[in-house]
Order: sequence, then structure tokens, then C-alpha cells
Amino acid sequence: MSRKRVHVSLVVFPECDPSIIYGVFDTLWAAGRLWNSIKGLPGEPLFEPRLVSAEPGPLELVTGVSIIPQDTIAEVTHTDIVFVPNVMVETAESLRALDRRLLEWIRRMHACGAQLYAACGGSLVLAEAGLLDGQQATTHWSYVPLFRRQYPNVALYADRILVQTGPGHSMICSGGASSWQDLTLLLIAKYGGTEEAIRISKLFLYQWHRDGQLPYASMIANVDHRDGVILRCQTWLAQNYERPDIVAELVRRSGLPKRTFDRRFRAATGYSPLAYVQALRIEEAKQLLETSSAPVEAVGREVGYEDSASFRRLFRRLAGMAPGDYRRKFHVPSLVERAESERGPKPLRRDEDVPVQSAPGTTNTGSAF
Repeated sequence: MSRKRVHVSLVVFPECDPSIIYGVFDTLWAAGRLWNSIKGLPGEPLFEPRLVSAEPGPLELVTGVSIIPQDTIAEVTHTDIVFVPNVMVETAESLRALDRRLLEWIRRMHACGAQLYAACGGSLVLAEAGLLDGQQATTHWSYVPLFRRQYPNVALYADRILVQTGPGHSMICSGGASSWQDLTLLLIAKYGGTEEAIRISKLFLYQWHRDGQLPYASMIANVDHRDGVILRCQTWLAQNYERPDIVAELVRRSGLPKRTFDRRFRAATGYSPLAYVQALRIEEAKQLLETSSAPVEAVGREVGYEDSASFRRLFRRLAGMAPGDYRRKFHVPSLVERAESERGPKPLRRDEDVPVQSAPGTTNTGSAF
């Protein structure tokens, strides 16, 4: 006797990008079906994925691609799963512009027993709907500053790929963009077993992001504030962060008492001065590891750390893995490097008439911290 398929409603906002929508839809469609088909065996689909929107008819998404949802929220009075894809938002105003009808429908479905799965920026949707207050969540690392400003009552774990929260773990969030694969595999494992999840991962070449988001995250330096003194310090620091005794130099340049400087710097940037410097240095180290073959010790010295052990410890803490592991994971493949070299030198842009040094040199002589 065939089992009842799990009804999954993929809710579509105009702010969604299509890649996650179609990726989730195709993966769930394949679960229970595609592996057996390849093996010449009868299959039994596990899920019934459906695209749901506020209104009928074609919907143009943020990337300009049009999509035709299959159902409207007025037609769906019950569903097993609500899957919220990424929404591309950048400001508090864009969050407030999310369709209130869809937010209310998500709340209603959850109240009726539907589990909520949110991928990437989809957790912002759940937060805007008021469903994450007092709960835990994760989101794409680039949304973290916006998320924390707008939803201070949510415990945000920016380094995690998956976070289960709510009564009975009825809400599950995933982090960065491709972590929708982890979220979908989790859904498949729950309803079809781990063996089927492994099969699907093999078919689609999905990989579990076991290292979390830290290796993928880049520092987002907040310059959208009105503190001119701190902004001048940030501008200077961007070109001089490898210098020794850098925090003391920043305080001197600010002309402020140290306690006042520390307080204003944290208020403006969200970082302490020391943490800001460390984050800048590790970001530069990441770039060097990705694009050069310099030894790890040389990379550490390049960004201001003479003590290799200290550099390695800090890198592991901020990037989530050792420098050597990071290089193996992110270093550009030789095939890509050859393709880049075959293009020849890049044409000079108008704003590149005068060369500008964008990375620190190798003349530093000591470690500040």
C-alpha cells in the first residue's frame, strides 16, 4: 500500500531568488523516486512539493526571473511543511516590505501544526513574522548585522549551518546559501530515512557543510554610522592594520580618551578595537591563502603576526579551521588559474590610472597582539 506523500509548501516572495526554490523543489521531487528509477526499480515519491504565493499568476522574482506558483495561500488551508527560501533583503525597510499576507499565512500554518523550514535569509521571514522571538536561529553570514539589529530577542548562532528551535523543534533554519542542501537532506532523512538522504546526496553531489559557516564568512565592516572620528580610524586602519601596537595608534589618532574611544568604536562598528583589527587581519590572511602559495608562517607575518602559533590559534578561532585546511578547501584550482592567465592582462579601468596599494606589504616587524 502506497504511503501518503508529505505535502511541502514552498512559499514564494517576490524577494526570493529562484535557485533555492527550484533546487529544493527538484530535490524533494526526486526523493524516493529518482534513485530507484536509475536502478530500474519502482519508486515511491516521498514528497509533494508545491509552490505557493499570495496571488495567482506569474510572479517576477528579484533576479528578474518569472515563476508560476501552483497554489495561492487562499487555496492551502493545511500543509505538512512550509519551506521558506531565501529572500534578498538589505535594510529594515525591505524587511517591512515583505508581503504581510504571506507572513500571516506562515503563522497560521504553523499554528495548525505545520513544521517550518527556512533556508538562508528565510529565517529573516520567520523573525519578521514574530515566530522566532525567544528562540534560536541561524542565517546567511552576510545577514547577521541586519538580523541582530532588527531582532535582538532572537538568539542568533551565526556560525552554525542548521539550528532546530521552537516547541518540539518545529522550526529549522539553515545558514549560508547552499546550506539549503543540508536542510533538504535533513527533511528527507526525517521522512525517508538516512539511507535515502545519502542516495540523494550522491545523485546531486550534495555535501554536508560540517565545518559550519565560519570558513565561508567574510568580515562586514560597518561604515553606515555617523561617527566621523571612528570612520576616519576605520579608513586608516584598512591600509595599516598589520602595524605593531595598532590599537594604541588608533586611540592616539582619534584624539579621544581610551575608554571613550573603545565605547564609541564598539557602538559604531559592533566590534571592540582589538576584535576589529583581528578580523581585518584574518580576512587578509584568507585572501593570501586562497590566492598564493606562501607558507602559512609567511602569511601570518604578512598580516602582522610574527608568532606563528598565535596566528594559527586566532585563525582557527575566527575561520573555524586551521590555515592549512582553509587553503586546501578554498585555494583556486590550477585549471581555473590557467583559464585566468589565458585571458591575458585585465584592461585598465578609468579609476585605475594611478595604482593604489590595497594590501599591506611585507615590511612589518612584529606582532601587535
